[in-house]
Amino acid sequence: MPIKESELILNPDGSIYHLNLKPEHIANTIILVGDQDRISKVTSNFDSIEFKTQKREFKTQTGHFKGKRITVISTGIGPDNIDIVLNEIDALVNIDFSTRQIKENLKSLNIIRIGTSGSLQEHIPVDGFVLSTHGLDINGMLHSYQINSISNSDIEDAFIKQTNWHSNKSRPIVVNGSKKLLKKLESDITYKGLTATAGGFYGPQGRVLRLPVQDAELNSKMDAFMFNNICVSNFEMETSAIFGLAKLLGHEAMSINAIIANRAVGTFSKNPAKTIENLITYTLNKITE
Repeated sequence: MPIKESELILNPDGSIYHLNLKPEHIANTIILVGDQDRISKVTSNFDSIEFKTQKREFKTQTGHFKGKRITVISTGIGPDNIDIVLNEIDALVNIDFSTRQIKENLKSLNIIRIGTSGSLQEHIPVDGFVLSTHGLDINGMLHSYQINSISNSDIEDAFIKQTNWHSNKSRPIVVNGSKKLLKKLESDITYKGLTATAGGFYGPQGRVLRLPVQDAELNSKMDAFMFNNICVSNFEMETSAIFGLAKLLGHEAMSINAIIANRAVGTFSKNPAKTIENLITYTLNKITE
């Protein structure tokens, strides 16, 4: 049965609604960044750029680096934007827009988030790179989907117990990242850990300006969490959503973050722009090896 126009929304030119993209515009390897200004920082390394577009915060450029075709897309901030981006990227390759039918042969993409984050652990230094072995969803977006096949209940139960997770909040969800992409991107200069994904920047990450938070001790509890040598390495707003939707849709996904602050020791990068530049160069070279 064809997907209804109200569910799969296309622009008058036939492009997908939010991203303003057609299937031929994207590569099989996709880099996601939050900040649209970071697109040019990635593609300035390219040998050539074949396509550019932007709609709202969603900016896309596709080109070639060392002979490999790569698409770079800005997602904006937060898991709600990731819900849009991942679903529309998948639709571009796995739904026939002319018939509105799901294709018989589904395609799996390689999706890599390049981001910035703060470390929660003393051993992960400022200016280091963290690869996310898991995403910890504490924002609840993934509960809109059937997630039993992708969640890790043993880690989730341990996290709930150790943090005394409030019953009014959504149950935490832990999703594995791609082992294939982890192996490709890791090296002796990368660190690994579980990346927590919040649904906001202030209260959801324990920041207090004028509004008190529900659990003022939650951050310290998260810092101390440990289960089978898995700890919460860093805190941001996209990784678990990318991991969860990618896994449900059959794509490979990995998140690599430049650490520009270490909350455990109270340090901040002296040159965060350089650290991000180094991460971009590192990632591009690793995915084209």
